[in-house]
Formats: sequence, structure tokens, C-alpha cells
Amino acid sequence: MQPPTRRHGRYVVPVALALGLVLGAAGAAAAHVEVESSTAQALAVGAEVAFSAEGESSTAGIVDVKVALPAGIAPADITLVKAPSGWTLTPTADGYAVAGPALAPGAAADYTVKVRQLPDAESVVFKTLVDYSDGHTDRWIELPQGGSKPQHPAPVLALSPAAPGATPLAAAGSPSASASASASASVSASASVSASVSASASASASSSPTAATQNDADGGGGGSTAAIVLGGVAGVAVLATLVVLVLRRRKSPPA
Repeated sequence: MQPPTRRHGRYVVPVALALGLVLGAAGAAAAHVEVESSTAQALAVGAEVAFSAEGESSTAGIVDVKVALPAGIAPADITLVKAPSGWTLTPTADGYAVAGPALAPGAAADYTVKVRQLPDAESVVFKTLVDYSDGHTDRWIELPQGGSKPQHPAPVLALSPAAPGATPLAAAGSPSASASASASASVSASASVSASVSASASASASSSPTAATQNDADGGGGGSTAAIVLGGVAGVAVLATLVVLVLRRRKSPPA
């Protein structure tokens, strides 16, 4: 019969290994992508949303984070506010990618984006892929199924109800926005054309034969009036001279 201590020792190593595996799996599941915002409200305009993609590898660093945007947010609605040094944001077909020099192994990729307007929803899901310098990719894209907690959950941002009177903005490049822009451009163009036509009409009127004839008539009328005035003055002068001569003759004695 084996001593009790040795008999219990037979189970110590397997239990320790099992516990280590459970803890290791829990640690892997704990590493994920977090999302938060101080303005997490439906229809909020210019909301800043912060992400933190935790680094799981002890030998490779994160080189990029790719995000698929939820319905109601377009890639053009996203602008980068803050990111690791040297990292930039690039729009993609269904979202965006934030990438740059590899981070230190185990370091989280923390960045912040500004959303033109959050959608009118209770929550938004940002499915995320995290790429490492060794080619490995973490896929944080799973959603809860039947109440079970996924091993690789997608980041979810809960939204409070929209503020009273809040309305959706016209999407960039939407028909309404394009129509407004076209209408404004048409009005401006029409105004420019009207101004050009008016200027051309004025110039044409000044140089047209009809305008030249009218100007000649106006000038001729002015010349005729001046001639009449001068003729009257000359007649008065002649009459005055005759009167003076007559008076002189009457005063002179007869011969």
C-alpha cells in the first residue's frame, strides 16, 4: 500500500496541467478589442470613438487593425484623431484600416477616430481584424449566439437614445446632397451667364449701328442749338450797332 502523500501526488501534475490550460484559454479569450466613447448616443454628430486592440503575441507586434463598419456609417465618415506614432488611416471598401510600424510585442494598438454621425440604433458592431508582424491575424468578429459568449467577440458600442429633435445627416455623395450642390452650381452659373449676357448686350449696344446713329442725332441736336444761340447773339450785336449809328447821325449838325 502506497503512502497517502505519494498517492495524492499522482493527481497533482494532471490537475496543474489542466488548470494551466484553462487559465491559458481564459487569458487568450480575455485579450480582445475594446471600444468606448464619451458621446455614445444615437445620431450624435462628430462623436469620437476610441479603440484598444490588445497585443496577444509575446514575439510579434501589431502592424495594422482592419475594421468593418456597421450599417449607417460609411468609410468617408471616418477621420483619424489619434494613433500610434507613424500610423495612418486608409478607407477600405467596407470600413477602414489603421496601420503603421510594428508595435512592441504585447503592446496594444490604441487609436481614436471621429465619426461624422452615429446611426440611429441601440448599438453598433465594429468587426475587427488585428494583423501581427509575423503574419498572424486575430479575428474579433464573432457575435453572441443563443446567449453563449463567443471566444473572439467583436467590439460592440452601446448607444443611448437620440436627443430630441436629432435627425440623420444627408450622406456624403447622396442624391439629395448632390442635387443641392448641383442646384447651387446651376444658380451660380445662371447668374454668371446673366451677367455675361448683360455685359455683352451693353457692349453690343454701344458698338451697334443703331446706337451710333442715335449718338450722331444727339450730337447733331446739340450743334444746331449752339448755332441758333450764336446767330441770335450776332443779330443783337448788329442791331445795336445800327442804333448807335442812327443816333450819331441825328446828333451831328447839318452841313
